[in-house]
Amino acid sequence: MASGKSSKRARSSRSVAVSTRTIPWGTIIATLVVVLFAAAVLGYAMVQQNAKKAEQSALAQWTPSDSNHDPSKAIPGVVTADFPGGQHVTPAERVAYTHSPPFGGAHDYNWAACTGVVYPKPVRNENMVHSLEHGTVWIAYDPARVTGPGLDALRKRVEGQPYTMMSPYPGLDQPISLQAWGHQLKLADPNDPRIGEFIQSLRGNQYTPPEPGASCDALGKGQFDQDNPPPFDPSKPGPGATPENGKGTPATNEMLQQPAG
Repeated sequence: MASGKSSKRARSSRSVAVSTRTIPWGTIIATLVVVLFAAAVLGYAMVQQNAKKAEQSALAQWTPSDSNHDPSKAIPGVVTADFPGGQHVTPAERVAYTHSPPFGGAHDYNWAACTGVVYPKPVRNENMVHSLEHGTVWIAYDPARVTGPGLDALRKRVEGQPYTMMSPYPGLDQPISLQAWGHQLKLADPNDPRIGEFIQSLRGNQYTPPEPGASCDALGKGQFDQDNPPPFDPSKPGPGATPENGKGTPATNEMLQQPAG
């Protein structure tokens, strides 16, 4: 029979074994990290979703409707002008535009691709203006002043979006200029909320351009090559250029007999 001292020694040994058992701190910390990371990801997703919903709600008032054909009229800084539609020139002709960048008037009968295209180099005005006639919004920016995150912010508004295009435009009097047919808005900040308001009001607007809903696809080589578009010409058009309203040379008037497109 075990003595009392032997029993005490056994109990003491078991107590020491229990008290010195290792706590799995590594596992606990790893679990906490995973839980906190998952919570952070979920929280970020919810914040982003709520922000997107808030932006969509804020932009709702800028959506064209039967009762409000042109919501952009309420955007501070928007300049408007009336231009005749369907006024075509040949690829060899220049148009004497009165605005820089132009936002309406006579244009090349080949339109620039406007299916969410971000052009890396400046593109010929006459082609870009034709795309505006179809309901496109064109974001032009000064490459000397809009770079890095600001440029990325603008690109995200364009890439993959129908009736939208973007290109550098050297020599702008403001860092950013937005164009739609008969509308222009010049800005300094790539994050200005008016950019979203302008796009919501005028991109694909069925009431304001002469040919809403017309094609935005590139026409292909020999007409308009999206990968090698006609370059922007910064020089003055000269005395032989077609007036902005299209009522110019006999060659231009002959082009007016072609179907608008």
